[in-house]
Formats: sequence, structure tokens, C-alpha cells
Amino acid sequence: MRTSIATVCLSGSLTEKLDAAARAGFDGVEIFENDLLTSALSPEEVRDRCADLGLSVDLYQPVRDTEALPEEEFGHALRRVRHKFALSRRLGADTVLLCSSTAPSAVDDDDLAAAQLSRIADAAADFGVRVAYEALAWGRHVNTYDHAWDIVRSAGHPALGLCLDSFHILARDSDPKGIEDVPGEKIFFLQLADAPLPAMDVLQWSRHHRCFPGQGGFDVPRFLRHVLRAGYDGPLSLEVFNDVLRQADAVPAAVDARRSLLVLQEAVGVGELPAAVVPTGVAFAEVVTPDAAPVARTLRALGFARTARHHRKPVDLWEQGAARVLVNTEGAERRSGARLAAIGLESPDPTGAARRAEALLAPVLPRRRDPADVALDAVSAPDGTELFFCATGRAGLADWRDDFQDVPRGADASTAGEAADPEGAGASVDHLALTQPWHQFDEAVLFHRTVLGLHARQSVDVADPYGLLRSRAVSAPDGRVRIALTVGAAPVDDTVHAQHIAVATDDVIAAARRYLARGGRLLTIPGNYYDDLAARFDLADDVLALYRELGILYDRDAHGDFLHCYTETVGGLFFELLQRDGYEGYGAPNAPVRLAAQHAARPVG
Repeated sequence: MRTSIATVCLSGSLTEKLDAAARAGFDGVEIFENDLLTSALSPEEVRDRCADLGLSVDLYQPVRDTEALPEEEFGHALRRVRHKFALSRRLGADTVLLCSSTAPSAVDDDDLAAAQLSRIADAAADFGVRVAYEALAWGRHVNTYDHAWDIVRSAGHPALGLCLDSFHILARDSDPKGIEDVPGEKIFFLQLADAPLPAMDVLQWSRHHRCFPGQGGFDVPRFLRHVLRAGYDGPLSLEVFNDVLRQADAVPAAVDARRSLLVLQEAVGVGELPAAVVPTGVAFAEVVTPDAAPVARTLRALGFARTARHHRKPVDLWEQGAARVLVNTEGAERRSGARLAAIGLESPDPTGAARRAEALLAPVLPRRRDPADVALDAVSAPDGTELFFCATGRAGLADWRDDFQDVPRGADASTAGEAADPEGAGASVDHLALTQPWHQFDEAVLFHRTVLGLHARQSVDVADPYGLLRSRAVSAPDGRVRIALTVGAAPVDDTVHAQHIAVATDDVIAAARRYLARGGRLLTIPGNYYDDLAARFDLADDVLALYRELGILYDRDAHGDFLHCYTETVGGLFFELLQRDGYEGYGAPNAPVRLAAQHAARPVG
């Protein structure tokens, strides 16, 4: 189906918004009134610009407060809408959105509303345009789609139809099944938006917190199925009012918007995409750093061994059990410190995973590859993290480890290979935490859920000493891949809002002791935490004393226990040691303590 996006969804000037929509592959746009009013382009120049970009102008919006008015007021409204219809023709749009009235003077009289809308439709027909009547969720008297349809049907004018907006319908918890009773030809336009499910005033909810389909809590696919069954065959258009999107870069926002429509079409069976290939594990985590020594010290203290080096790049492979970390010093900027730059994902079908990613507009990463290098498919996540689709140790498929050469034990101290800690043989990467740019959090969740086929948990807000940290985890159904996506409102502080690699172990107490014995330093946890822990859980005194001594944090859910501790932060990265005994979460109740402790431990000056 054709796709369209309202200019209100994107930031920037009207020209920048149109360019972004075209670059993302949209077929058309809705021109929002304020975007036109503030543009230096005339309506004709906007029309020509859209034509040059291959965009149709599908809707001009909105016209407000025009129906069910006292006659004198209606006369002024009719004069105003005639100007809007003329403007719409200059833009090249054949449909104008008219919202149900919120005017204090509007009266509760459906017959009057129908009669006045019929007169408005007469005027629209004079200009060769149609009127799409939309019930605002906060409309004074008309606030549901079925009420709007009753009025449109009563008016009986060929130039008057409905605009259906998923937000206005689902926000009022209306049953969209009744849409199937509306003739498809009377559904003049469809606007799609999702939203989280908070308890707040519906107007504020609408104006500030809408999001693209798949990013919120509404069942937008079910809504769309009913609209399609009614016979609607117009464009799928997005209308999203969102404070973050109004400040974000328009181009990636437009790409995210179109991705949401591609996945929505897949969900309702009107679009074809390569099937999702869910990753089955973490092949490696790659750390980029200008100075490998601090990261190497931490890894060595954790029990990792440097076992191999890339055959032509300054990249070392560190291993402990099934956990693998690459340390890369190529092209790192000193001011950025250590950062988690890439993830290798085990995939049952690396080529299929890459096809899915490319179809969903994920940037395919060009690689400067030596003929001897292993060919790996890779894409970029919204935050710039590189994702490699890997098949480690599987016959007939390229193995990324073939690019690495074992480091001989007898080499000099700077290049010698090391023996892995035999007591850490059960180690694995439990999860990875990626700090997102503030304006890409929802985009990141949609990307990981749709491109990688991961399941998204509910969003969690965690108290930070300087604001709130928002976190949402995505994971494979079997839990073998877990990624925690976070964004914070606190001041920029890489020692706190850093990325981290969580390493699972069979015995976190023993692992923490070995780490300390090798010279590692664990994050110091305030004593008050352990006093509270004693009140929350019935733990033996000696167990609490041990946790206090080592800086171990503890939590429990319906499935089991969770013990974890944290290393010091190196640049923008730290490590977590954890023991998961059936527990399904990520230790969110302990996150405020960890954040405060990291703030306290950050360097001063």
C-alpha cells in the first residue's frame, strides 16, 4: 500500500521535512497548516517541490471548529474554510482534514452539525476537494468515530467522508470492529499512531506522547485490519505529535517512521518482508578504545585471557568460557574512551538476517575487507552500534574467528597469549547494556524488536540522583540474547550513563573474590543498602555480611534469585558479574543504588 507521513511528525523546516520523507521512501505527505504558514515557499512551490521529490500531497490539515455553530459564527467559519479549500488546490491536495469542534459555542445538535457539514462539503466540491471529518478524542460533542459516522451518513454528501485516526479511536478505548460497517469509499483518509498507556489528560497525551506504530501499547494492527476489511484502499499515513520527534534529526526519524509502516503491513498481511531471523547467542562484544591497557587489566582481573589477534588489525580476542570480548584500538578517539562499538550475534541464517535488516531500512555497513578476511554481513543500529551476523564454529558457514591467529605463549610480554581461568569455564555474556541518544530510544526499541525479532519488555523508569533513567530490555524468547536499552535525563556523564557488558557465572561470590585477588576494584555500595536488604529479604546475617564485604547486590523474583556486582568504569564502559538462578529480570530495584554509587565514584576535576 502507499505510505504517507504528516509533516508534523518531523523536525525542521518544511523543506527539510519533505526531503526527509522522500529519502525515507514515503509516497506522500500530509501538509500540516503550521508548517506551511512558517514556510518561505508558496503553496505552488511546495507542490512543485513535492513533485520533484516524487511525493504526492495527500492531505492538508487541519480545519477546526466549523460545525454545529450558531449561524453567524458558522458564516465566518464557512468563509474561512473556503480559503482553505482554495489553498488546498494550490498545494495539489484533493482532501482536507476537518476536526470535530471543540469550540465553547458549539451546540449538541447532530442535525445542525450534519446540515452545516453538508454546506461545507458543497463549498469543497466547488474547489474539487473532499472533506475528511475526524472525531477528536476531546471533541466537545463529537468524540468517537461512530458518532462522526452517524453525522456524515446523515449529511449524505459525496464530498464528505471520514478520517479515521487510530489514536483518537484507541485512546477512548472504542471498539474498532464497528469500522467494518462503514463503506470503504466513505473512509477518505487513515491516520496511524501508537502511544504508551499512561493515565493522563487525553489532550496532553495526544499532543506530546504519540509514537509510531509498534512503539507504544495500542493494538494498531487490529485497528488496521478492521479498516482494511471495510474496504479502505487509500494511503497508510502517520500522524504523530511527539516532543522528542520535534527535536530529533528528521532523516532518521523518517526512516524509523517508514520502518514502522513496513512492519505494520507485515503484521496485517498486506506487505511482504524477509522473515525475521532471531539471534541465538552473542558471538562477541567489541570494545573500541584508544588505550587497550585499562580494558586489558579489567578483563584479566575478570579471568579473561587474551588468546588471539586479528591477522592484520590491532584487535585482540579475549575469552573466558563462552564469553568473548574483542578489544580494538584502530581509529579510536582518545576523548571517547572505551566504548562498546559492535556486537556479534549468532544467527541460524546470517544471510537471511541481513536481508531482513536491509528490507527494514537498516544501514548495511560497507567493510574495507582484505581478500583474506572473512565476509560477514553487518548493519548499523540506530545508535551506531555495529551488528554482525555470525555463525561461530558451524560447518559450511564463514567463521569470524578465522580472521584471528592464536597468540603463542612464548611471545614477549606485550604479545604473549594467556591461559584462561579454568574456574571461569562456565562464563557467558548474559546481556549487554547500550545507552541510547535521548531522541532515539523508541526508535532503538522498534529496531531491535522488528529487525532482530527480539521481544520487548515493559519500559522501566529508574531513579538517578540527577533525574530519571529510562530502560527497556529486548531479548530472544529463550533468553540467550538480552540487550538493555537505556536513556537518561541526567547531565552527560560517561562514568554513569556508560555501556556495560554483563558476564554470567555459576558462582558470583567466587568470581568476585578472584577478581579482587587479581587486583580488580569493585564498585563500593553504601552500607544503607544492606540495612534495607535485611528488611526486604530474610537473609542470614553471615550472607548479608558477605554481600556487604564484596559489594554484591541481591534481588529475587517469582522465578529465582539474582546476585550481581560491578567493576569500576573504564572510559565509557564497565562490566557486571552476575549469577542468575532462574531470575528473569535485570536487577532494576538495585539500579538506583548502582547509579548513585557510580556518581560518587566518578573522577573529580
